[in-house]
Amino acid sequence: MSPDEFEAALRGIGAERYHILHPFHHLLHNGKLSKGQVQAWALNRYYYQANIPAKDASLLARLPTTALRREWRRRIEDHDGDGTQPGGVERWLALTDGLGLDRDYVTSLRGLLPGTRFAVDAYVHFVRERSVLEAIASSLTEMFSTNIIQQRVAGMLRNYDFVSEATLAYFNPRLTQAPQDVDFALAYVKQHADTREKQEQCLAALRFKCDLLWAQLDALHLAYVEPRLVPPGAFRP
Repeated sequence: MSPDEFEAALRGIGAERYHILHPFHHLLHNGKLSKGQVQAWALNRYYYQANIPAKDASLLARLPTTALRREWRRRIEDHDGDGTQPGGVERWLALTDGLGLDRDYVTSLRGLLPGTRFAVDAYVHFVRERSVLEAIASSLTEMFSTNIIQQRVAGMLRNYDFVSEATLAYFNPRLTQAPQDVDFALAYVKQHADTREKQEQCLAALRFKCDLLWAQLDALHLAYVEPRLVPPGAFRP
């Protein structure tokens, strides 16, 4: 494929598979969930947020040049903070605090759904074990994240009286961070996927990432929406 055709194929995966299409997100954004169900979403999503810098660190260790490592190190600082400003993980904990969840309980992971744990762990292992090109390609779900963030923030502020702009402060920096991340990752993938085989590997990596995001919402929907089969030990609103 030409670079433009390849990019179009990548974007087509998002149009078909990104989790903005999942029924759970429609319920979340449209104010159809109870506070307890929103708590369950935030608690489980914390595990994903907390593991993003861990997967990025595993990739950073394999990058071959100073420029690449510097670029990827910025992503880790975005999530972990730089020691002077809080990062995305801390801002997510501010969200769970604002929803009334005990922070020690959230970070203990005692209430985590097994489906969440398996999906997130699979992502960390994928980035650690696959090629650098596939690992970077898997990050390209950020191409689609601006729309979901805008829908989420607007919908939750409009529909839930238990959230505020302060509660949702995690999301505002991502509106500028994610496009910056995409500019680099997309350019890298288009340059280095220089055979059809490598392009197909990148497309498969992006499908895998979309699938694991979808699987996390499947687990939430099954446990907390329908048929409400909460696994033993998992959070109960």
